[in-house]
Amino acid sequence: MSLSKLEVQDYLIGFAFVLLMVTAATLLGDYEIILPEIGALTAGTWIYHNSSWIAQPFKIFLAPSGTAVIGFLVNQLGITYAEKVYLTLLLILLLLSVLRSTLAPSFATGLLPVIINATHWSFIVAILVFTLSLTVGVLLQGHYRGKPAGQPLHVSHMLGFTLVASVWVAAVWLAGFPQMAGIPPVLVVFFEVSQMPTYPGKLAIKQIIALAGAATLGVLIHLVLASWLLTTLIALPLVFVLLQLLRIKLPAAYAFPLLALVLPANMFHTLPIAATLAACFFLGSVFAFRKVTALRGLASENN
Repeated sequence: MSLSKLEVQDYLIGFAFVLLMVTAATLLGDYEIILPEIGALTAGTWIYHNSSWIAQPFKIFLAPSGTAVIGFLVNQLGITYAEKVYLTLLLILLLLSVLRSTLAPSFATGLLPVIINATHWSFIVAILVFTLSLTVGVLLQGHYRGKPAGQPLHVSHMLGFTLVASVWVAAVWLAGFPQMAGIPPVLVVFFEVSQMPTYPGKLAIKQIIALAGAATLGVLIHLVLASWLLTTLIALPLVFVLLQLLRIKLPAAYAFPLLALVLPANMFHTLPIAATLAACFFLGSVFAFRKVTALRGLASENN
């Protein structure tokens, strides 16, 4: 896919914005300032101009910030990790329903404080600063004008999301791998594709490859360099190349290299496997459901 001069400019500014965040974290020595989903939000809003994300610019600030506060507070509770993930997911769905928002990255910002065990208010301050900056950026770009407002969350969609997430959380908990309960970029993609009327198998495979590949790139590069800034500087362009080769636009893939920087040791080395398994389960569930629904519809027509 060839890029126009304007698209190249958007990519450069977007990558520079993410590098600014990682630079601030490096200078302050505070990993809680590294917010993986800012990478995805930047790609989706500033670079891809995703209609459903930018249609209501102020929700780019309200939804992710609100879910980040939810996750931060839930993380303070004296319950198990898997229970924290599950409770956070339910509260995120409730908030998005109240805000009438379908901004998928809100799941990632809500789960992040639980995953990295965020305890400092610098995490909340960083979320507020960077989401507000993206909101201002979207307003300045002006691409949101004329975009139809996103559809509100439907009860059936919320129930379906909750059911599939419940099965996954229970499965990894019983299997003895509770750290796999929440893989934010995968849940973001799952939430988005579950709202699509159709979901081709070819697209599902490409997205699984992209998510698994981005997670692997983040881990391998960080293992070699052990530097937040250098890993980001090298990994983001490589994720771009991967997506270009697959010919898809997937903002969530840009979150994985950043996620690799902040994960605890027990999750870092298994991230590529966890991302692959989670992507296969969640995206495969959507594909299977759409296939069954289509077959049932065909059978009804024949009858």
